[in-house]
Amino acid sequence: MAAEHCGLEYRVADVSDPTGMQALIGPGDVLVTGVGPFERVGWVAAEAAARSGAHYVDSTGEIGFVRELHSRHDVRARETGSVMLPAFGYDYVPGVLAGALAAEQGGAATWSIDIGYFATGLLWKGLSQGTRKTVAEGMTLPVTVYRNGALANRRAAQEIERFTVRGVARNAILASGTEVLQLPARYPRLCQVRVFNGWFPELARPMQAASLLATTLSRSPLRRRVLDGALTRMAGPPGGPDAAERAKTRGLAVAIARAWSGKVLAEVEVEGPSPSVVTAELMAMAAHRLALGLGHTPGVVGPIDGLGADEFPAACAEIGLARV
Repeated sequence: MAAEHCGLEYRVADVSDPTGMQALIGPGDVLVTGVGPFERVGWVAAEAAARSGAHYVDSTGEIGFVRELHSRHDVRARETGSVMLPAFGYDYVPGVLAGALAAEQGGAATWSIDIGYFATGLLWKGLSQGTRKTVAEGMTLPVTVYRNGALANRRAAQEIERFTVRGVARNAILASGTEVLQLPARYPRLCQVRVFNGWFPELARPMQAASLLATTLSRSPLRRRVLDGALTRMAGPPGGPDAAERAKTRGLAVAIARAWSGKVLAEVEVEGPSPSVVTAELMAMAAHRLALGLGHTPGVVGPIDGLGADEFPAACAEIGLARV
């Protein structure tokens, strides 16, 4: 890969070796990481950035990792001047952008934000094996929502919400998203934030039933092993979509702002390239801005605080992610 880009310098490090990781970076450098699962192998890289004062960008979709990252490293990152931007990809920047725009448009009366993720094209073929496996395994993991001023866990797909996407009503199932962490911090008046996945809207009801079954089976160690084997087979072959498949897919995020009464105050639709493309472009854009010293708030922060409230929407538009 280095040879394909004019012979870039590269070094090899073990992500389980703190000393080796620490030797790679210094103050003001930018560490961009896609090494996961993050809750298993992502901690050493994150700690190295926080300790050294290097800026940090990752592609995690694991909300538990983001929550723990804040607990472990936010204070140290603020001390060293490290801007840490976890989940800075398709997970979950489009939803943060759509939710922020909806909250601004809805104004002071905005009580809740619901965000739905959708896509065009034959999405299953347009996903990498890792993403397909994450989707399948996510059916057995709890989903975090923000309700009445606190975070709470729900069963995946426990709720179904309907969104209007390109003029058509589509179902989406309750799913995880760091929007439940970031939007209430930015808009304290919010009392509820939920995230939904509508990649397969026609399967919303079957997926709801499958989630209940999978959650029940996972309580038994023996059944859990059988379930894990089935989920691995569902993920399909290794690798990710080629350029032709990526070109067929567009990602969309829809945010609905409601008043306490349930009245819809604003609906915002954000569109961009395929999930894999928008993740690569977002991480590259963030890394470039941080390398230029354009990061705003040190610590473990969301994209709005990390890039700046005024710059964030414009920066997203630069890579083709913008309000429709």
